[in-house]
Amino acid sequence: MKTLQDFNFKDKKALIRVDFNVPLDANFKVTDATRIASAKPTLIKILEDGGSCILMSHLGRPKGVQDAFSLKHIINTVEDIIGVETKFVSNCVGVEAEEAAANLKPGELLILENLRFHEEETAGDKDFAEKLSKLGDIYVNDAFGTAHRAHASTTVIAQFFPGKKCFGSLLEKEIKSIDKVLKDGEKPVLAILGGAKVSSKITIIENILDKIDHLIIGGGMAFTFVKAQGGNIGDSICEDDKMELALSILKQAEDKKVKIHIPSDVVAADAFNNTANTKVVAISAIPEGYQGLDVGPESIKQFHDVVLQCKTILWNGPLGVFEMENFSKGTIALGASIAEATKNGAFSLVGGGDSVAAVKQFGFEKKVSYVSTGGGAMLESLEGKTLPGIAAILKD
Repeated sequence: MKTLQDFNFKDKKALIRVDFNVPLDANFKVTDATRIASAKPTLIKILEDGGSCILMSHLGRPKGVQDAFSLKHIINTVEDIIGVETKFVSNCVGVEAEEAAANLKPGELLILENLRFHEEETAGDKDFAEKLSKLGDIYVNDAFGTAHRAHASTTVIAQFFPGKKCFGSLLEKEIKSIDKVLKDGEKPVLAILGGAKVSSKITIIENILDKIDHLIIGGGMAFTFVKAQGGNIGDSICEDDKMELALSILKQAEDKKVKIHIPSDVVAADAFNNTANTKVVAISAIPEGYQGLDVGPESIKQFHDVVLQCKTILWNGPLGVFEMENFSKGTIALGASIAEATKNGAFSLVGGGDSVAAVKQFGFEKKVSYVSTGGGAMLESLEGKTLPGIAAILKD
């Protein structure tokens, strides 16, 4: 696995695929610069070597060229975070881009215009990838968030850099963090899977059962398991067509000696809103007209004890509807338990959009070992898939 440390970038132009697909407000100001900050170690290493950086990224899902999706809007934020004056060119291929790249001096930073202004990017067009490749000497992929896409700039381009391609430090960290959970995690290993649907997590569950010792099932998907076992779940969300599958997972876990933990109690509400009437009830005895929207106090204690006895922890999915304050306690308590376990020496990896949002919202971002930057890419990694963007770097 070639990383930045395998290259000296002195007098070299590094063509870097970053993921600067950041949210902008109505005035085109960046509202969350996490992804830009995550790329900083890679850029600083190359600049300090005496190289220059040519950055490629997409922003949003434009239909052709649209000013609202121009990467020119993020230049000031990039300059503030990286601390280097940043040049911009209003295309990513063609004469203008080639001249801007050719004129780039050591220590300088250039951002190319949005890759997705060209439909060839998402189509994985080889000619488009070749045009991009002409801009740099060494290809660096540091965009984990798009590593599961076989796009021109994330995958196809790598073939034009034989022996001159590597992972950036962010992508390297992502790969090592997932490996730490799935391949060489210190036991006991715990996976916490939440979210609404069993169907969206089934491939992950099947892939990780051989690698874990404990599995906490939370969020809406827990109700499918409870109903499958004969419990009353009231009006709670449930995938009736996945109940056989839920029973099959429980059986597989038992055969593999994996201990499954399902909430014992819930905070049930008579409507899906923050001001609904609530009551704490056993998860298998939710009355009609009520739906479970968070785990209850007994479950919080139960999960805390499980978390603290584990040395490797993967968290993917909240335990309740944390976006509503009255149903956020279970997710907050779980975050606190994982933070405590991490402080005690456990390795904790948080991944998946909702879990990452919860960790940031409730202040646990610096209290866990690693927060993944890629939602879909993270899920596909946990499913055991080889991501095309990663495979392209590994291939000679």
